[in-house]
Amino acid sequence: MKKAPVVVGLLILFISLLSACGGGSSETNSGNTDSDGDTIDLTWYYPVNVGGEVTKVIDDYAESFNKEGVEVNGKKVTVEPVYSGNYDESMTKVQTAVKNGKAPDMAVLLSVDLFQIKDSIISLDEMIANDSEAQEMMDDFFPGFMLNSEAEGKTWSVPFQRSTVLLYYNKDMFKEAGLDPEQAPTTWDEVVDYGEKLTKDGQWGIELPATISGYWIYQALALQNGDGNLMSDDGKEVYFDTKEAKDALQYWIDLSTKHQIMPEGVLDWTTVPTDFIEGKTAMMLSTTGNLTNVKNNANFEFGVAFLPGNERLATPTGGGNFYIFKDISEERQLAAMEFIKWIAQPERAAEWSIDTGYIATRQSSYETPELKEYTNSFPQALTAMEQLEHAYKEISVYEQGKIIKLLQDAIQAAINGDDENATLDKAQEEAEVLLKPYQ
Repeated sequence: MKKAPVVVGLLILFISLLSACGGGSSETNSGNTDSDGDTIDLTWYYPVNVGGEVTKVIDDYAESFNKEGVEVNGKKVTVEPVYSGNYDESMTKVQTAVKNGKAPDMAVLLSVDLFQIKDSIISLDEMIANDSEAQEMMDDFFPGFMLNSEAEGKTWSVPFQRSTVLLYYNKDMFKEAGLDPEQAPTTWDEVVDYGEKLTKDGQWGIELPATISGYWIYQALALQNGDGNLMSDDGKEVYFDTKEAKDALQYWIDLSTKHQIMPEGVLDWTTVPTDFIEGKTAMMLSTTGNLTNVKNNANFEFGVAFLPGNERLATPTGGGNFYIFKDISEERQLAAMEFIKWIAQPERAAEWSIDTGYIATRQSSYETPELKEYTNSFPQALTAMEQLEHAYKEISVYEQGKIIKLLQDAIQAAINGDDENATLDKAQEEAEVLLKPYQ
């Protein structure tokens, strides 16, 4: 019995030593833990919504950054990238992590997700105002990419993997059909005319994807068909039931049912570029982010062009921005900004564009020797940047996830045979109910 105090004492000592060994500073709000007192180990959630080897590119960036020894408050900053799925899956994982008090330090999510996560992220204005390098970076972004980065007079996110919708076309098929391989269709009527010449057994004239980001393809058509947009700038109203919006969806459906230059039914977001690469379709609408994927895998000569217009030329911007989360320490927020500045440097933005096909977000990137050399040898990489002249704000509203699902469901239902007027009217009515509390 006299040995009990000794055993208890040893047990207490053991627990103390174990606690010390497993310690290090921790961020109780975020669930993030620094590996030791000399480092700030950041977690970065990122999505992949296109083909190609983007995950390897991201891992290489993180490895390079971690070797550079960037510091905040005398502590080395490191970054651990965490692949979080496509954009929708990434949003779900981030929202779950935030709800559980384990938000990542930063994440790349759709630029249009702002209203959906605004309460979980920080405004970047104060940080930018106190950092001349950050201010220079923000001033250098293409203005079109800032449309979805700002709201309520504040800056909430930093452009990263940004895109527009492009028309891709197979030059070899154009030649075979007697079409000029250097001249893509520029109007909706020309798309139909070209498509009829290009469609034959085993080959479609054009394909438009309707899953995942299919609403984005539809928004491009709606923008081309009038002088408005599908939503208000403050994210509190949507306009799905206008004549311009309905006629745009009818045009999409007519490509299959009336003109028979596109397969009937809902086409998958990832299947369409695969069909293009495999020679199953002569043209497709897809993201700029697929440019390098097509370049690396197509065994034919291809071109890219501005989207064909109707009432006007137009494309929504798209892609992902960096967000920094609220429930982490100020030190970690500053460290996250250091990484964002590092990865957004003009030379690195140029490299990212070359590696992935996304547009280099900084205007000065196009003056770098690397991107100049690349675009001289591969001029298709300039098309998306030049199309920014005709770019508009991508749809972004409160209750974004629910409202996009309403729109996406309406588009797919119409493609599958439901009346497009009824589907869009229903989506409008249900969206208005969701948005009413914000008005």
